[in-house]
Amino acid sequence: MRLLDPGALERFSCLGPEAPLAVDLREGASARWESARRALAMLPCPSIARVAQGADPGAAPAAWFDVAVATDAELRHVVEQVRRHPLASFALVQLLRVSEGRTVHDGLVAESLVYSTLQAGPEFHEWLAGRSPAKPRPAPEGPAVRVDRDGARLTLTLNRPAKHNAFSTAMRDALCEGLTVALADESIAEVVLAGAGPSFCSGGDLDEFGTLPDPATAHAVRATRNPARLLAACAPRVRARVHGACVGAGVELPAFAGRVTAQQDARFELPEVSMGLVPGAGGTASLPRRIGRQRTAWLALTGSALDAGTALAWGLVDEVTT
Repeated sequence: MRLLDPGALERFSCLGPEAPLAVDLREGASARWESARRALAMLPCPSIARVAQGADPGAAPAAWFDVAVATDAELRHVVEQVRRHPLASFALVQLLRVSEGRTVHDGLVAESLVYSTLQAGPEFHEWLAGRSPAKPRPAPEGPAVRVDRDGARLTLTLNRPAKHNAFSTAMRDALCEGLTVALADESIAEVVLAGAGPSFCSGGDLDEFGTLPDPATAHAVRATRNPARLLAACAPRVRARVHGACVGAGVELPAFAGRVTAQQDARFELPEVSMGLVPGAGGTASLPRRIGRQRTAWLALTGSALDAGTALAWGLVDEVTT
C-alpha cells in the first residue's frame, strides 16, 4: 500500500501532482487499512473514499477519510474542485481533522488562524484580482440588525434585505451586541435569529473582503468580536428561522442554534474554498456537530447547494416549513 511508504506524505502533498488521494473501497477493506489510519490523519491533501451506494460512510475505514462519495461523478467533481484550489482544500480538511473532538472555542481559534493564513495566500489574491470593482454603497436604510424584545423573547433580525443580508462588519457588530444582551440577561428565555427580505443571509459582504490591513489584525478582530462564540454560548435558547439563500455565514451561524427551522425555499452553500479560503464564520466548528466532518468537507470542497429536504435529512436543520 503506497500510503504506508515513508515518502507518502510528500508524494501526496497538496503541492504535488498526485493529490488528492482517492481510494476505491467497494471491494472491501484490506486489513492493512488499520496501519494506514495514522497516515490518513496526517496526509497533506484531502483523502476521498469511493464507497458503494447505500454504504455507511461512518463505518471504518471510510470514516477515516476526509470525504466519502458514492458515485464516480461525485468523485470526479470533488477531485476537480480540489485541484482548482489545492491550498484552501488542504487547509480545510486539515482544520476539520484537528478540530474534531475539541471545544467550540478551540475550533473557532483554529478556524480563524487558518482563515487568516489563507488571506495572505495566492488563491485568495487571485480571487480578489478577478473581482469587479466595488460599487458605491447606498446609505443604510436602517440598523444592520433589528432588535425586538417581547417579554422573555429577544428577536434579532438581519436587516440588509436589499443586499440579501450580506454579512457586513456592521451586521457582525450589531449581532454581537444583541447576543451579549441575551447572555447578560437571564430573563431572556428565547432568542430568535431571523432575516428580513428574500434571503436569510447571502454570506459575507464581498465588497469588504480583503479590506483589513493584514491577516494578523484580522485574526485579532475575530478573536475579539465573534458572533459564533456568543451563539454557541447561548445555543440552547436560540431558535434560527432561515429561508432563501443561506450562504457562508448564513449556514455557519444558524448551525450553532439549538433549533433551526427552514422554509422550503432555503438553499445552503459554503463557497469559501472557491475563493481560496475556508469557512470563517464558525462553520468548521458548527457544521460538523450537526452533519459530521465528511459532509462538512463535501459541502465546502464542492461548493454544492443543499436543498431544505436534504438539509433536514442530514440534520443541518431540525424542521422544514412552508
